[in-house]
Amino acid sequence: MLAGLQNLTFEFGARAILEEATWHIHPGERIGLIGYNGTGKSTLLKLFAGEYLPSKGTVERSRSTTIGYLHQDLLSFDTSESILQVAMGAFERVMQVQKEIEELGNELEKEENEEKLIRYTDLLSEMDVLDGYNVEHKTEDVLHGLGFKQEDLHRPYKEFSGGWRMRVLLAKMILMKPDLLMLDEPTNHLDLPSIEWLEKYLLHYQGAVIIVSHDKYFLDRMVNKVVELYQRKLHFYTGNYTYYQQEKEIRVEMQQRAFENQQDFIRQQERFIERFKAKASKAAQAQSVQKRLDKIDRVEEASIERPNMRINFSVEKTPGKVICTLKNLKKSFGPIEILNGTDAEIERGDKIALIGANGKGKSTLLRIIADRETFDGERNWGHNVAESFYAQHQLEHLKLDNNLVEELQTAGSKKTDLELRTILGCFLFSGDDVDKKIRVLSGGEKARVALAKTIISKSNFLMLDEPTNHLDMHSVDLLAESLNNYEGSLILVSHDRYFISKTANKIWEIKDGKVVEFKGGYEEWVEWKERMEKIAKQQEAKPVTKKENSNTKTIEKEKSSPVASTPNQSIDKEKQKEKKKLQRQFEELEQKTAQLKEEKLKVESDLANPEIYSNVSKFQETEKKYNKIIAELTSAESQYEKAFELLMSHE
Repeated sequence: MLAGLQNLTFEFGARAILEEATWHIHPGERIGLIGYNGTGKSTLLKLFAGEYLPSKGTVERSRSTTIGYLHQDLLSFDTSESILQVAMGAFERVMQVQKEIEELGNELEKEENEEKLIRYTDLLSEMDVLDGYNVEHKTEDVLHGLGFKQEDLHRPYKEFSGGWRMRVLLAKMILMKPDLLMLDEPTNHLDLPSIEWLEKYLLHYQGAVIIVSHDKYFLDRMVNKVVELYQRKLHFYTGNYTYYQQEKEIRVEMQQRAFENQQDFIRQQERFIERFKAKASKAAQAQSVQKRLDKIDRVEEASIERPNMRINFSVEKTPGKVICTLKNLKKSFGPIEILNGTDAEIERGDKIALIGANGKGKSTLLRIIADRETFDGERNWGHNVAESFYAQHQLEHLKLDNNLVEELQTAGSKKTDLELRTILGCFLFSGDDVDKKIRVLSGGEKARVALAKTIISKSNFLMLDEPTNHLDMHSVDLLAESLNNYEGSLILVSHDRYFISKTANKIWEIKDGKVVEFKGGYEEWVEWKERMEKIAKQQEAKPVTKKENSNTKTIEKEKSSPVASTPNQSIDKEKQKEKKKLQRQFEELEQKTAQLKEEKLKVESDLANPEIYSNVSKFQETEKKYNKIIAELTSAESQYEKAFELLMSHE
């Protein structure tokens, strides 16, 4: 056992966070610690780290157990050292030995001393044992994995934003290799490639890992055990997050059944007591039943601690078919080219996820669409578009002297104070929190208020930059559900794969300064990418035939002939012919689909005509025609998607 809790109770004043909790952590365990926001997950980690002392019971850990704890409070740390030096702070002993070797080396150059020479030799030997000559290389590898470029490594730590600083501290924590690694929301400031890198790293981590995260995909891939903090108790599940969800439903159902059975039993006993307590012959028996009832261990009702509140959008006006058109967009930051001749179009009903690695221009493109960034090219709004933009760094628009309800009133939603308080509850503000002034809120709390303002505006087009940061799983689910029901259009940047999979019907990826569009959801996009990568690998690994290997004379002859084609040129010509053929098929299917959609709209208009309803034969004929068009359209759209995939595989 690396660490554990034994009959531990922890209280904040009169409020109990944990009651009689026992938990043992063993090497190799990857644990997801979950629970609603405010139940005490971070408090539990601080108990393990020794930052808090229990009210009762003990926190157990052996003297040799090392603990690493990554949390948001670490961002108060500041230094002028380079990020490479900060991350290399993980190798404290190596740094000490290296410094002493340098000092002794300088002294021995000036004057020979046998005692110093022996010490110098011992230090060189220790440096070798510690693998100290490779620590810089190891540190660079980890920093690269977390998204840093080589030229960034020697920049001062203080030049970086909070998200990038957190990555440096995560790199340092990883390099320390503690026996117990505790990570509080580690994916909050990571892009998708960095999250995938962290997943691969942690899968082979030798120590134990405790992860607090709202990213369900991350937990599903990472954890082999889930510990839920619920109703001041710890509940253990052996498996990943999906397994926990299934088992939790069964456990809650069983608990509710036990509660209802016990309540029936209690009511029966109380009726017996009430009926016979006044009768002399039965009074003693009634008293005995009352004593047993007083001693009974009561089963708690399996109610959800937080109600299923709904975030309701209201769209005031309907926009035209096209929301926004982008033409020949160009954007550079100094020598770094972000966009180069990008063309794209956002249509009514689109729910687009902008994805990819950091530095590719996702947030820049979002700011360009929102008119918050200068650029070359054209960005044109469609008819009747009412847009709303959310970004965490734009919190200066909040009025510091307003309380939370007053700030939401400025969004112009015309909702009542009670409705606004309900929405604030959804964003983790409850009770007296809503009366706080904006100026006293933390950065995360301000971000949640700004997101709440965006949600309740009557916009028909939303632009959202990392909307799930600082939300717990319950709130992420609510937001995803609300965006699914949202009648408007949206484009969002998010690293939360679960959230993207639940909200997006179209994927935009920025590659080589251009927008590559995929019509479909996130999971379909991942499958398509994997399929394309597999096809590419198969083509690369395709063996050369014996005829091509042995017939060198013929190949040489073909090379020397100005009119002959090489095998590669022949293959290229075949590919081009095939590609042109697919392009024609794709365009034909596109035209056919558009034509069928127009016919569908016309027949729908006919079906809405009262004159058609009054004539039975006309109605039946029109309905038959409509059903035929629907069948043809479904078939055409299916062929269109297949043709698109085939065409993309030839790119």
